[in-house]
Amino acid sequence: MEAKPPRRTRERILEVSLRLFNEIGEPNVTTTTIAEEMKISPGNLYYHFRNKDDIINSIFAQFEQEIERRLRLPDDHKPTLDEVWTYLQYMSEFLWRFRFLYRDLNDLLARNRTLETHFKQIVGHKKRFAREMCDMLVADGEMDITPEQIDIVTTNMVVLSTYWLSYQFVMNPRKYNDPAEIGAGLHQASYHILSQMAPYLKGRSRELYDKLAHESSQGAR
Repeated sequence: MEAKPPRRTRERILEVSLRLFNEIGEPNVTTTTIAEEMKISPGNLYYHFRNKDDIINSIFAQFEQEIERRLRLPDDHKPTLDEVWTYLQYMSEFLWRFRFLYRDLNDLLARNRTLETHFKQIVGHKKRFAREMCDMLVADGEMDITPEQIDIVTTNMVVLSTYWLSYQFVMNPRKYNDPAEIGAGLHQASYHILSQMAPYLKGRSRELYDKLAHESSQGAR
């Protein structure tokens, strides 16, 4: 009986595919492209994955597991606004690692039923997380906002976080793979996301936001 190829080959296929999807766009990558990049036969690749969508779904499963873990407020304390800011910066680095999912999102959802269903759930998790932040600030007297306004604010926060990379691609298509250029833009996204809450902040949270806004404007110069 022939021994199975080492599991490492499967992991390498996912690593190389993710890099290619990120660098040249998922629609421009075929299984042949991946096999040639790895210097393996197409048959070897198909041993591990039936087709390109199978590879995409496996990468997405990693992304989904990680983002669901991150979309949770800490259990041991109530985070302050500057902690939320740090958290958003941390999330931006994570999104950079899986940026093809956001840049090519509409195309992926149009033809991949698994992503269509699961990404909608992720958007729901993002909105729940944003609402929990608002509810926490309201409960602490740090935010003056109605439930209806919270719905609008959290929707805007989710739209910004989901489509910011598409905006960056439109603005700088030739620099999309420049970590310094796009990384800086992703950090700015944190400020724009948080700014949706700004008109309703009070007390210490408003002071923290003003401080973060000043630092962000200085860094953007």
